[in-house]
Amino acid sequence: MATVRTFPFTIPGYDKGPLRGDVRTQDVRDGRPVVVIFHGFKGFKDWGFFPHIAERLARSGFTAVTFNFSGSGIGPDFETFSEAERFQRSKPSGDLADAATVWEAVLAGGLVDGLAAPSAAGVLGHSRGGGAAIVHANEHPQCRALVTWAAISTYHRWGPETLRRWREHGSIDIVNARTGQVLPIGTQFLDDLEAHNERLDVLAAAAAVKAPWLLIHGRADETVKVEEAERLREAAGDGTDLEIIDGGSHTLGAVHPWGGSTPQLDRAMDRTVGWFLEHLY
Repeated sequence: MATVRTFPFTIPGYDKGPLRGDVRTQDVRDGRPVVVIFHGFKGFKDWGFFPHIAERLARSGFTAVTFNFSGSGIGPDFETFSEAERFQRSKPSGDLADAATVWEAVLAGGLVDGLAAPSAAGVLGHSRGGGAAIVHANEHPQCRALVTWAAISTYHRWGPETLRRWREHGSIDIVNARTGQVLPIGTQFLDDLEAHNERLDVLAAAAAVKAPWLLIHGRADETVKVEEAERLREAAGDGTDLEIIDGGSHTLGAVHPWGGSTPQLDRAMDRTVGWFLEHLY
């Protein structure tokens, strides 16, 4: 089996700051199918399972592209939230702009030196990145296969009292459970939801997605309840498959730093690779 190589890249993000990512592939020159991976809220390209599913896809014959959204807050060490001001300015349409930037660079070839344009392209998204993947797939008909893990069905995730305080104070504090760091988000997030309400309607996008779509969700997901997956499946059309994994948490049992795989994660990775093999080759 050919060796998987990793090629880092840096391109401008939607906020004009650096958009950092990695390309994993066995061969940059042969134009094989590509899978672009979107992380979720408080996630990042090197969190827990992302390097492992990217490596697995690359060993299975794909080029796998991971990157940190501009609003992730993760700095150049790829581990700590050292760019808190970018996290504070994050917004859903910014994620979509970053996704489109990476996507267009991948399709054109040359995201990294010598990388050929792919023969086909698909998207994998987790949690909020799953919501972004759904909207992205609807907006980019070149997306020939979609997989989401624990995808949100809506960006509206706060009650009226929280929204009132958020507006009143000008920000809301988000606590990162892993690091204990308090990360504020400004009201531009709310302004973005209001200004782009139709575009950011995940269920409407789900109803319009044309690509074959595999939804994976843990039955024990404590963050995005399994009912959201059921609503997405109900909104989606033919060619969509929902697998609910018994015992699966929001991260399918995976942790960061990486502590090894779990049966639930193994099942998700097996199904994901199989879906892309079926629909991108």
